[in-house]
Amino acid sequence: MNATISPARAVGLVARREFTTQIRKKSFLISNIIILIAIIGGIIVYSAFSGGSDDGHDATVAIVGDQSLAQPLESTGEAMSMTIDVHESPDEQAARTAVEGGDVDAALIPAADGSVTAITESELSADLHTVISAAVSSAAQERALAAQGVDVAAVDQAVSAATVHVDALDPPDPEKGQRIAMSIAAVVLLYMQILTFGMFVAMGVVEEKSSRVVELLLSTVRPLHLLWGKIFGIGAVGLMQLTAYGVAGVATGLATGVLTVTGTAVATLLATLGWFILGYALFAVLYAAAGSMVSRQEDVNSTAMPLMILIVAMFIVAFSTVDNPDSTVGTVLSWIPPFSAILMPLRIAAGVTGPGQIVGTITIMLVVIGALSVVAAKIYQRSILRIGKVVGWKEALGR
Repeated sequence: MNATISPARAVGLVARREFTTQIRKKSFLISNIIILIAIIGGIIVYSAFSGGSDDGHDATVAIVGDQSLAQPLESTGEAMSMTIDVHESPDEQAARTAVEGGDVDAALIPAADGSVTAITESELSADLHTVISAAVSSAAQERALAAQGVDVAAVDQAVSAATVHVDALDPPDPEKGQRIAMSIAAVVLLYMQILTFGMFVAMGVVEEKSSRVVELLLSTVRPLHLLWGKIFGIGAVGLMQLTAYGVAGVATGLATGVLTVTGTAVATLLATLGWFILGYALFAVLYAAAGSMVSRQEDVNSTAMPLMILIVAMFIVAFSTVDNPDSTVGTVLSWIPPFSAILMPLRIAAGVTGPGQIVGTITIMLVVIGALSVVAAKIYQRSILRIGKVVGWKEALGR
């Protein structure tokens, strides 16, 4: 019957079977719904409690009587990157009522000697206290100069150019916090998806082998067609799941304002999906080989342990370079498969890699995947029909 089924059709049939089997599981559907709700809800809650990026630096101030402090308050607040909204209050009682009701953050009552009494609910924030003090001092200086017959407007114009210009050799990246958050998300998701779906491949191979289903399947399709169909089908489920997580997180982050770097967020999402395909392909062929070497599911860990250790090592290295993605260790290992599968999305999110490295690392990864596929396919073909004892790696490799 093998002659009547083309390789593409055989792989497609197996892949479709694996895909539908996975997505029809109630546990799969329920767990993904819960995770999506957690992702979206977590971002919304964070946005609500964080209160935005600048709202915490705004303040509303009421002034009783003389409004000469209004302009100094607004200009001083602007210099400190604060928005001071100044209102006029008819009397002290109205000002106190406004403070008690939370309508204003503070009410100012100027005195004849130039001093000011600030009425507040409990205490002034450090930033608002600094703005009010600077504004009161500025107003007092202007009055003193005017009393001496000095043209205050001319003085203000003369000193307006006396400002400090900062020329930073290494200016801070205002997007750094968001980049780090996206890097961490990419690392965690890739670690979980590659480990989880790689193990799904191994367990699926063992399940078919232990139940002797594989013998029936191999009477219809070739071993390599069965191998690649399983890898493609389970991988499609993993890619669909990762896409749902990524789109939900990025869309919710942009909608709530938690993420403001739209281009970087989309690029990070696409890089994570692309490198998942490469990382999963590399490990899936090895997990399939590891699964074909045992006949019982409880024995999978004995052959898959080296792969799990390698994935954990990738995760540890990636996390150690999150704060400094351009470090020597991160840069060097990002060229070496399989570390590039988890380090490159991190570096892309951090904005420290260029098109040359992206193309170069993808090329190297594809070459390694091709070489490992040949080796894993030989192991799979030699081991898949051997029932009984665990086949060692040396024996499976024909050594």
